[in-house]
Amino acid sequence: MDKPTIVSAEQWQQARDDLLKAEKELTRAQDALAARRRRLPMVKFDRPYVFDTPEGDRSLLDLFDGRGELVVYQFMDRGPQHYCPGCTWFTDNVPMHALPLLAARGITWQTVSNMPLAQIEAYKAERGWTLPFVSSHGTSFSDDCGAGGGFMLSVFLRDGDDVYRTYSTTARGVDRLNFAASIMDLAPYGRMQDWEDSPDGWPQHPTYG
Repeated sequence: MDKPTIVSAEQWQQARDDLLKAEKELTRAQDALAARRRRLPMVKFDRPYVFDTPEGDRSLLDLFDGRGELVVYQFMDRGPQHYCPGCTWFTDNVPMHALPLLAARGITWQTVSNMPLAQIEAYKAERGWTLPFVSSHGTSFSDDCGAGGGFMLSVFLRDGDDVYRTYSTTARGVDRLNFAASIMDLAPYGRMQDWEDSPDGWPQHPTYG
């Protein structure tokens, strides 16, 4: 297996300093992008969705749990006894301690899937997940969000009893929120996935292979 080039301490420090300049430029660009994100308009979500949950039927407004903001991860539905490896990987890496921190900030996290609730509960038990997970089975929620049969992260804001969608992202936009993957980005071989721009000889495999 190929490895990074071996250099002197002085050469390594110079290369690290050069990369640090680029990292700071990226940080400033990300800050500017976040500022634009906070200025996005919003769209009303007022269909009477009924989500199936372990506590019974709940509306979209109910999913806020009384807070002002709601983040929804749409977990892909691939049919009975079939589960998206990417969604599973993402959910495996949602830090459970983060949910109370979000709640203290007024943000509720919900994982939603078109899978029937019984299938969700069985998979939760198998994976040892304890995060909130509800079913949108039989509703148009996934389609209305634009996820269709795929995965997506959406953000909602409530104003009294009115609910608005303020942001959504999918693909790499969701992937960059993954804690484990973010750490892997700092490692010498990265995520070892074939979409990455890595030196020749670096270990790589299909993203979900």
